[in-house]
Amino acid sequence: MIDMIGVRHREFLELLIKNKAGLTVDNLSKALGITRTAVRQHLATLEASTLVAKSTTRPSGGRPEQLYVLTDKGNSSFPRQYSWFAQLLIGMLEQEIGEKMVGERLAAMGGKVAEQLRANHAEGENLSAKVQNLAAIMEELGYRVNRNAQANIKGIPIIEADNCVFHDLASKHPQVCRFDLALLSTFTDSKVVHETCMVKGANACRFRFDKDTPEQMPTDFSE
Repeated sequence: MIDMIGVRHREFLELLIKNKAGLTVDNLSKALGITRTAVRQHLATLEASTLVAKSTTRPSGGRPEQLYVLTDKGNSSFPRQYSWFAQLLIGMLEQEIGEKMVGERLAAMGGKVAEQLRANHAEGENLSAKVQNLAAIMEELGYRVNRNAQANIKGIPIIEADNCVFHDLASKHPQVCRFDLALLSTFTDSKVVHETCMVKGANACRFRFDKDTPEQMPTDFSE
């Protein structure tokens, strides 16, 4: 995310991440070689974006000085290597217990996460409503869901996403998809058919739901 931020704003964030206790307008003005007025203008923009926030004040010779600090969002804007770390963990598990067992563990995790998510939604919803709720949850998790995807012949919505939050990881460890499939199946209490998969070269991941057979259909990665 930080690469998408303007050069000057990136300089603000880099100074603040190095100074966790916070910096004043004067501190920033001297460090960046710009006027106090310019600093305040940049801080106003960064505050509006919730990347920076006012912290405590500190005493000075006269009026107390306001400190500015990074927010959690500001800290998260710096690159993080979660995918690389996850690859290390899964690679190590595969060596210790085998790919099949790793896939089963991931599926079990997906099922448990789905049960937690279901606790926040009313019971007794029909399958179409469950799929729609699931699509909204996936968007919150970072998926770009195509809301115009055509329903199946039974009128049940289809979920189609043109991105995958696990794509790099799943490309190296396809069994990661079992987490998603178990989550989708458990949340909707239905069979999930993974019609297309980006890991296998498709333009989008497409999931069809079948209310008649409440059993997950795993993706075939043997091809």
